[in-house]
This record gives sequence, structure tokens and C-alpha cells, in this order.
Amino acid sequence: MVYVTRFLHFWYDFIVGDDWAIAVGVVAGLALTGLLAQRGLDAWWLMPLAVTLLLAISLWREVRQAD
Repeated sequence: MVYVTRFLHFWYDFIVGDDWAIAVGVVAGLALTGLLAQRGLDAWWLMPLAVTLLLAISLWREVRQAD
């Protein structure tokens, strides 16, 4: 059972890391991309946009927190 717990802890730490909001944003971006693609729309542009926005938000929060 210890191996299972360590395995799950590793994946949580790997996916969520230090900022759970970024992980939620990536999952939301993937879900929205999937929904748009399922409806037949070109959705390739959504994930690069989402990652860029999430990076900007993350950097803004860290800079604000450092002051």
C-alpha cells in the first residue's frame, strides 16, 4: 500500500506542482479545446493562447507576491 500512496503522491506533485490554479487552467484549456474540436472547429490555437495567458498570470502573481 505504501507504493501505491507514493505513486499517487508523485503524480499529484508532478501534475499539480506548486500551483493548483495553473493545473486547473491547463485542464480547462484542454477540455475547451476538445469541445471545440468535437464541434468541428479549428481549435489548435487555444492551447498556446491558454498556456501564454497562464504563464503571464503566474508570473504576475509571483512578482506581486515578492514585493
